[in-house]
Amino acid sequence: MSQKSSNFAADLAGDRPGSMIRKYDFLIIGGGVAGMSYALQIARTERYRIALCCKTTLEEANTAKAQGGIASVTNLAVDDFDKHIHDTMVAGDWLSDPQAVEQVVRNAPQAIRELVAWGVNFDKKEDGSFDLHREGGHSEFRILHHADDTGAEIQRGLMEAVRRNPYIDVLENHFAVEIITQHHLGMRVTRRTPDIECYGAYVLNPETGKIDTFLSRVTLMATGGTGAVYATTTNPEIATGDGIAMVYRAKGMVKDMEFVQFHPTSLFNPQETHPAYLITEAMRGYGGILRLPNGEEFMQKYDPRLSLAPRDIVARAIDNEMKIHAIDHVCLDVTHKDPEETKHHFPNIYAKCLSIGIDITKEYIPVAPCAHYMCGGIKVDLDGQSSIHRLYAVGECSCTGLHGGNRLASNSLIEAVVYADAAARHSLSVVDKYDWNEAVPEWNDEGTLSNEERVLIAQDVREVGQIMSTYVGIVRSDLRLRRAWERLDLLYEETEDLFKRVKATRDICELRNMINVGYLITRQAMERKESRGLHYSIDYPKQESDHPQEVW
Repeated sequence: MSQKSSNFAADLAGDRPGSMIRKYDFLIIGGGVAGMSYALQIARTERYRIALCCKTTLEEANTAKAQGGIASVTNLAVDDFDKHIHDTMVAGDWLSDPQAVEQVVRNAPQAIRELVAWGVNFDKKEDGSFDLHREGGHSEFRILHHADDTGAEIQRGLMEAVRRNPYIDVLENHFAVEIITQHHLGMRVTRRTPDIECYGAYVLNPETGKIDTFLSRVTLMATGGTGAVYATTTNPEIATGDGIAMVYRAKGMVKDMEFVQFHPTSLFNPQETHPAYLITEAMRGYGGILRLPNGEEFMQKYDPRLSLAPRDIVARAIDNEMKIHAIDHVCLDVTHKDPEETKHHFPNIYAKCLSIGIDITKEYIPVAPCAHYMCGGIKVDLDGQSSIHRLYAVGECSCTGLHGGNRLASNSLIEAVVYADAAARHSLSVVDKYDWNEAVPEWNDEGTLSNEERVLIAQDVREVGQIMSTYVGIVRSDLRLRRAWERLDLLYEETEDLFKRVKATRDICELRNMINVGYLITRQAMERKESRGLHYSIDYPKQESDHPQEVW
């Protein structure tokens, strides 16, 4: 943390018994590409105090797990915006918001220039042009990448820029418990209450164990995804849907939660479930072929695009083949490709597989689908504004409308950067109209948490994962969803009762959030009486004629 930034915090820290009050112009909750991009945009003004709170360290953000790349039209000789827009609409099953798609696609090249200016490196060819990959659902080569660890490179570049910026306080291991609204001032707030406002957040301080009060003029939610609510996921364990749950409890609008993307190809390794190791989409774009363990191809039965079909189609196909043949994985084959080229393009995947005894240049890669990405989230407009005034949301925790029923590969990182810019521009235009709400009370942190209660919390976390994977997975039914609803409702009642009696800790707060998120996924899945995009129900089978524009 810089000296200048530290002085800001010290000057504004108040003295409340047992906890602190801190004032910032901008409070950012979440430290991935979305939160850091927004922070850097705001900091350019050199006028405002910015707090960036993340519940672990910046290095552990979900952004760092993204392997494949970031999508943008750059090769104008063969590609154009209209193609990228069409590919996005097709992948989203024509549920995507055309305005959101247009905004992201047309602003993507500028967002790439921003990332490069902040120090992010993308692989280039000898002539200096970007080395572009192609991934499932894309009609052209338009995926910029850094080997097979693009997310880690973006995270590295942004982290270095954020850490050296004197206007940004980076507060690691600070866990946001709740956002502050009129509810905390004694007002009854419902989903019909007009003009709900956000005044900041209550944040768990790791050094004192107390809940500090962060007052802000503008708050940004950038807390990432929800994968940890499932038993196996490519997301890290921290992806418990905290931002979505906090906004939902504050009576904000949450949308499209039924659309959970299951990545078709995570490395099948029963010893690793959180996170499961991702085998990037780019490997199929490179020429990888999906096969059964006996070598038989199967994608021709499901889609003319074969292994390059969109993720929802591929994931359901694999799921179906696993059930038909009573197997726990299928295989991805790149043994027909040049071994040195494979090692060059996918060095981390090669090393990872070799570490468990698999040489991918000679042997099949065992793969299986697992929870990967949340297409829904906190509903926002084109400026990243949520339904709660003074509260913005960017990145995976938001629902911009870009993804519709299914995210097109590598559209998520670019969405985060484009919307971070839009949210920064809008919030900078209004921040001076707002002031801090000094009437906010301190958090009541009475109570204790026994070891027995900690054991129960750990067991409930596992149970949430089992419920979601069993009943709200790739293929759903009315019966399965009702069972999930009933079991989650019981867990909700037990956990809320416990939360009221004990001191707030990260463990119980994450459990609350996971139950809230599981409930939202289940409820919104129950409300969608059709099979569409990532939501597939055996009670509402999709007909080929439903959407004639799409290739099946």
